[in-house]
Amino acid sequence: MKKIVTFLSIALLSMSCESNLEDLNTDKKHPSSGSVPSATVFAAAETNLFDQMVNTNVNRNVFRLFAQQWTETTYTDESNYDIATRKIPDAVWLRFYFNILNNLKETKALVTAETPIGAQQTIEKANKLALIELLNIYSYQKLVDTFGDVPYSQSLDPQNVNPKYDDAKTIYADLAKRLDAVIAGINTSAGSFGAADLVYGGNMTKWLKFAYGLKVKMGLTLADVDATTSKTMVESAVKGVFTSNSDNTALKYYASVPNTNPIWVDLIQSGRKDYVPANTVVDLMNNLSDPRRAVFFGQLDGKYVGGPYAAGGNYTNFSAIGEKFQQPDLEGLIMDYAEISFDLAEAAARGYNVGGTAEQFYNQGIKASMSYWGMSDAAITEYLAKSTVAYATATGTYKQKIATQKYIALYNRGFESWTEWRRLDYPIFNVPANKTYADIPTRFTYPVGEQTLNNVNWKAASTAIGSDKINTKLFWDKF
Repeated sequence: MKKIVTFLSIALLSMSCESNLEDLNTDKKHPSSGSVPSATVFAAAETNLFDQMVNTNVNRNVFRLFAQQWTETTYTDESNYDIATRKIPDAVWLRFYFNILNNLKETKALVTAETPIGAQQTIEKANKLALIELLNIYSYQKLVDTFGDVPYSQSLDPQNVNPKYDDAKTIYADLAKRLDAVIAGINTSAGSFGAADLVYGGNMTKWLKFAYGLKVKMGLTLADVDATTSKTMVESAVKGVFTSNSDNTALKYYASVPNTNPIWVDLIQSGRKDYVPANTVVDLMNNLSDPRRAVFFGQLDGKYVGGPYAAGGNYTNFSAIGEKFQQPDLEGLIMDYAEISFDLAEAAARGYNVGGTAEQFYNQGIKASMSYWGMSDAAITEYLAKSTVAYATATGTYKQKIATQKYIALYNRGFESWTEWRRLDYPIFNVPANKTYADIPTRFTYPVGEQTLNNVNWKAASTAIGSDKINTKLFWDKF
């Protein structure tokens, strides 16, 4: 079955009523066991996961704004950190728990019920379950990194309409154990979902690299709150991570509706002329004469001009989002070689044994990003030679150096860029009018639906994390 056909099937599975959070606790919306092949339900979950991480819909993904990659020129509420008016946390919560995790739960039930024929199918069944588990782990980590304490041990139970919230650090510890089990259980001699896996086509060698990369990322997230665990996790995972851009975890979108990249839907199909590159990232790259500007941004009278973050203005007075990001078939990324390289640079700078120096991995990250975006070898060499870029001479501590180049490399990866800013505190962001630096969001507030439908547990969670505010720091955000 071609991917395009699979996508059309997925569109039917992806529909849900996002206005009613009670749907999280009912089974009426997703396919009943046996009625749909497990591969189709898995593909629906996989696509919903990418669509949530990739899209820029103002109603459910404002992370490019929070990361100050983009800003709004007309309706600036979200750039000014208003996520309550549109109930954005409710939409994110619903997408993860219902469209992603619930579909993964159903896929697991369908796969578990399958009767394999022969040794090869038995291995493939085990790989399918491992892959389902891997995406579960990734999804729960994203929920924790968005909200803090979240329903975990009691989530996805249709009989429990008021699940408790688990401690975020405890969730991380359990996810790490589950991840180790996945890594140990993947058998690279066989496949899994085949063509229904729209990312790697069932290639478990690639998914194993993703699993090791996820372990590195989770380990580093713990670095400032549990250095011992962080070091152990990273050092044990470095042997299996990405080694080139060909390993990138990417979903291929198509040029025709409904299989287009969600960014195209919001930038082009919607006719919305509101998003422009923020001056935060444009000014930073201008100061470095970064050649990736030609891809990331349009020119305005031969210059790259960012919109003043959160201040609004006339759309035509600023550079447009680069043409590449306006294409319907732009691939979606949730992990890449450049990102992992910068992770290893940070690990080396922290004194972890990762098989190289901070400078080596730092250079590797820059090369990987620039190569991905089509820069020539000569342009890469020239850029790395700049005193403002070279690891030995660039301004600041290792955190500032690595965070700055990682921030550029994560352009168009809004959630990860925002997360890395929360972890490393660089680059320095711009502050909207009438706000302070401390007002910049460090988490999402809990959904309004949780406050009304699950009030007792919402109150307990809010107290446990310090308060249900947008600038409450998560457990791993210590500095």
